[in-house]
Amino acid sequence: MTRTTPLALAAALLISLSTLGALSAAPVPPATPVPPAAVEPVPPPPPSIPLAAQAPPPGGHFDPVVATEAWLATLSPAARARSDAYFEGGYWLLLWDFLYGLGVAWVLLGTGLSVKMRNLAERVSRSGFVQGLVYAVQYILATALLGFPLTLYEGYFREHQYGMSNLTLSGWFGEEVKGLGLAVIFGGLAIAAFYSFLRAAPRTWWIWGTVLGVFLLIVGALLAPILIEPVFNTTTELRNPVVRDPILSMARANGIPASHVYVQDASKQTKRVSAHVTGLGQTLRIELNDNLLRRTSLPGIEEVMGHEMGHYVLNHVYESIIDVGVLIFLGFAFLRWAYTRALASWGPRFGLTGLGDLAALPLFVALFAVYFFVLTPVFNTVVRSDEGEADIFGINASRQPDGMAEAALQLGEYRKLHPGPIEEFVFFDHPSGYNRILMAMRWKAEHLEEFRK
Repeated sequence: MTRTTPLALAAALLISLSTLGALSAAPVPPATPVPPAAVEPVPPPPPSIPLAAQAPPPGGHFDPVVATEAWLATLSPAARARSDAYFEGGYWLLLWDFLYGLGVAWVLLGTGLSVKMRNLAERVSRSGFVQGLVYAVQYILATALLGFPLTLYEGYFREHQYGMSNLTLSGWFGEEVKGLGLAVIFGGLAIAAFYSFLRAAPRTWWIWGTVLGVFLLIVGALLAPILIEPVFNTTTELRNPVVRDPILSMARANGIPASHVYVQDASKQTKRVSAHVTGLGQTLRIELNDNLLRRTSLPGIEEVMGHEMGHYVLNHVYESIIDVGVLIFLGFAFLRWAYTRALASWGPRFGLTGLGDLAALPLFVALFAVYFFVLTPVFNTVVRSDEGEADIFGINASRQPDGMAEAALQLGEYRKLHPGPIEEFVFFDHPSGYNRILMAMRWKAEHLEEFRK
């Protein structure tokens, strides 16, 4: 199952870094010119603002809590129930993914398949790195095959059940094959490199593993826009000045001399709205997906893009590298203790010969999965804190509190809008829709003169 493999964990962290990416200090065009879209979606008009969320006449009272509830009430009870069911189902999937991943590790170790894969790798070459690469390819393919039933349910049937996916079954399968190909290439190299460190430095391997992990995060953020994204999506340059110019103006006003905005054709895969600042250095660009252009009004788009710019101005990309680096370091420190003891206890039973044995990778993965599963609230809190800061920056930059409410409700199609405080702490890597709208309405309460007609 993908969530419990080191590759998937690294991919999740890479995605976090790339979506928290920074804009360069000067306008940097992409390495390859991006053409404009043939037909650009036109944003819809802003939604009607609920009466309780409108600015009252001078002397009138504006209650942010009542305004927030009024915005939430614009969604039907059926839509709220559907969103809650989808998101709460994700809580169980975290558990099933974790347990399923442990089961896959047990199958590979208990049946001796992992040992057979190691033996094959050793017959192919005497080079330790090549052996690691051959074993890694077998491992990635085996875990993908064993995890396919849950992946199929979670990625295709469940997404269609809740109306999130636009992919046909063949289209979804094609996307999975592409992802598997990338996993074989990049995951294979990463695993082979890690085992080279493990064998060369048996006492300090966990430190070198941390260095390798952080290095891969940075490289992944650099390469994602030019090597990963084009495999799945087509990116075009936004030309509509009605949408583009306010975004660029807001960027320049906040010290970001950007000159391009790009659109990704995510609608071929999903109905979700999204935007991000992706890449680092010369690979960096401001992107929004075509769902956001098609479904969200200009005030909502401006607020979303202000949020993304906040990640740059607040240096979240560098903070994230440090934060994730600390989590990786602590994870490898845990593994240094747990991996040695687990090998001593179970190694002979599974035919594992020592610390650097490639056949022990499923055991290593299982222990890493335990660490990340237990630390789910910690990782979510780290990300959620940065997202909350970017929310505040975004609303100050865009001055669009009702745009934030609109965007939060659209995100609320697949995120529970009003969880309990403990629920939000444990499971949410972004502030909940309720808290985002409440923050926006509190901001509006302090700037009512701007919104009185």
